[in-house]
Amino acid sequence: NMEIIQAVVEAAKKHNSAVILQVSKSALKYAHPAYLKAMVEAAVAETGLDIALHLDHGADFEICKECIEAGFTSVMFDGSHFDYEENVAKTKEIVDYAHSKGVVVEAELGKLAGVEDEVKVDAANATYTDPDQAVDFVKRTGVDSLAIAIGTSHGAYKFKGEAKLDFDRLKTITEKLEAAGFHNYPIVLHGASSVDQNAVETCNKYG
Repeated sequence: NMEIIQAVVEAAKKHNSAVILQVSKSALKYAHPAYLKAMVEAAVAETGLDIALHLDHGADFEICKECIEAGFTSVMFDGSHFDYEENVAKTKEIVDYAHSKGVVVEAELGKLAGVEDEVKVDAANATYTDPDQAVDFVKRTGVDSLAIAIGTSHGAYKFKGEAKLDFDRLKTITEKLEAAGFHNYPIVLHGASSVDQNAVETCNKYG
């Protein structure tokens, strides 16, 4: 909402930092893409900061398209609940459409446990990202960044216990992408807000 935009942008201004404002499904329902875009434009005009407007966990092509048409700078399509081939196909469709409009796309492979908005995955159904699949997925979809599952969790669920992060898996995925010609490929870590800062540094170190 407006107050959250103001607070985040005020903090970014203090540090003269560019910032990504990320929109959840609930925020989208509540405010609609055009209103959110207009508020962000007001923030840019007032501060002169570089502000990216990103859709988080877009559920389908239509939601992603609506945000792209409204002028979002990037969208995330979360097809992690589909089987692998369907996730590839749906992600590719969105990537092709978004790229034709100059918009970048994030996708997700593997499932994080937790509850956030309408994303609900119990621990038993959480799956870690397969490194070989990650490379194949990036190759076949042309996606600009990839959210992977290495043991973090979404939303309120994350306060139920300590995150056990699979750094080796992260390192392997980064190395395999590098070997496949994807240099400095952007890997995204969801559910990191309660992760210890030292662990965040290690994640950054491994890409």
